[in-house]
Amino acid sequence: MDEGEIEVDSIQPIGFPDITPALARESGFLGVVDLLKVAKHGRGENIYLIRFHYVRPGARRPSRRDPPTEPG
Repeated sequence: MDEGEIEVDSIQPIGFPDITPALARESGFLGVVDLLKVAKHGRGENIYLIRFHYVRPGARRPSRRDPPTEPG
């Protein structure tokens, strides 16, 4: 993969019942057990679903946090 950025689309708190086989496969894992082997850290009390996408170099769109640009 070329240099670029990862742009976060959403961060959502979820519970263990939300971790389904479909979510695991959508996330690139073989199944729930495979996902948990990689994703579980520490006590595992807080679970977040973080959706993101890759942005190619030079293709970055201004985010809501970027200050507005001054006209010409």
